[in-house]
Amino acid sequence: MSFAPDTEVALRSVVNLINTAEATDVDQLLTPSDLDEFLAREEFTGSRTHTEGELRAVRQLRSRLRAIWISGEDDAVRAVNDILRAARALPQLVKHDRWDYHLHATTPEAPLEERMAVEAAMALVDVIRSGELDRLRVCAAPDCGAVVLDLSRNRSKRYCDTGNCGNREHVRAYRQRRSSAG
Repeated sequence: MSFAPDTEVALRSVVNLINTAEATDVDQLLTPSDLDEFLAREEFTGSRTHTEGELRAVRQLRSRLRAIWISGEDDAVRAVNDILRAARALPQLVKHDRWDYHLHATTPEAPLEERMAVEAAMALVDVIRSGELDRLRVCAAPDCGAVVLDLSRNRSKRYCDTGNCGNREHVRAYRQRRSSAG
């Protein structure tokens, strides 16, 4: 499945945001400075307050997006619509920095968490409209809660990109087969 480039970028950012809490035992968004680093890696633009309140709002958004990620279609639709309605989202084509035309549905001056929420919601709209919610998963490793975005053609991605879950599980399965055979 191939989504529009801005949709894929937004979905990957959602994965990366959710996984700041799910990929390790340590929350990776503890300070406004941590948030600054995350947003720089994600190339997220627009106004910022650099406050504890902004950090708190993004952390709450992270939990909300994880709930959408693992929910069923009806709940996902309801949550996405709530985000878009609350922000009074008005989609428009924009071109800035190194990015070609893509959709924004808020102003650059809107609060950070609102811009992040609406960008995620707009990407999730494409996923839902395409009937592709099953591409949003949780890592199949039993000891991992990270989320996975499966953009593979054959829908085969099972493990996250945050660590070595896939390798670890393949080695475990190999060792189990060897011990069963011997």
